[in-house]
Amino acid sequence: MNRPHTGTPGTPGTGSTGAPAPRRRSAATRDAILAAARERFAADGYERATIRAIAKDADIDPSMVMRYYGSKEGLFAAAVAVDLKLPDLGALPRAEVGHALVTHFLALWEQNEVLTALLRVGAAGGAGAERMQGVFRDQLLPVARQVCPDPEQVPVRAALVAAQLLGVALTRYVLRLPPAVALAREDLVAWLAPTLQRYLTAPGP
Repeated sequence: MNRPHTGTPGTPGTGSTGAPAPRRRSAATRDAILAAARERFAADGYERATIRAIAKDADIDPSMVMRYYGSKEGLFAAAVAVDLKLPDLGALPRAEVGHALVTHFLALWEQNEVLTALLRVGAAGGAGAERMQGVFRDQLLPVARQVCPDPEQVPVRAALVAAQLLGVALTRYVLRLPPAVALAREDLVAWLAPTLQRYLTAPGP
C-alpha cells in the first residue's frame, strides 16, 4: 500500500521545492530592473537609454520591463529619485525668498539632466505626471508653508510658484525657445524673483 508523501514542506516565502515564491521573485525582478535603469539613465541620459539595454543590464527579457512598468516613461518615473534640496526659506530674510528660490531652481535645471527628462515625461501625463505631483506635494508645499502669510492659501500660492518655475524650465531647457535660452541668468532672476516673492509673501488679492 502506498503511503502519502511526508517530505518537509518548503520554508516560508518559497514553494514546496524550495524555489522562491512568485511574490519574492517579482520583487527581486523589479529591484533588478530599477537598479539597471538608474545606472543606464545616469550613464546615457533619458533619450539614449533604451528598454532593451536596461533589460540586458538586468539580465531579463525586455518584455518583463514592459510588463512591470508599461513604458520607458513609466520606468523612468519609478526609477528616478528627485531631491530638489530646496533652501530653508524660513531662515532667510523675508524680502529675499523669491530671489533665493529662483536662483536655486535655475542652478538645479542647468546642472541636472534628470530634471529636464522628468519634465518631458511629466508633461505627457501618466507615471511622470504622478511623480511631478509627488515632488510638488512633498517638497515644494512644505517650503511655501514656511513663508506664506495665510496657511489656507499655501496650496494655491505654491501652485503659482510651480507654474512660473516649470514654465521657465519648459521654454528654456526643453523647448529651447531662442529668446528664453538667450536671456542671461541674472536678467531671468530679475524678472522672476519679484513675481515669486509676491506669490509667496504678499497679501492675497
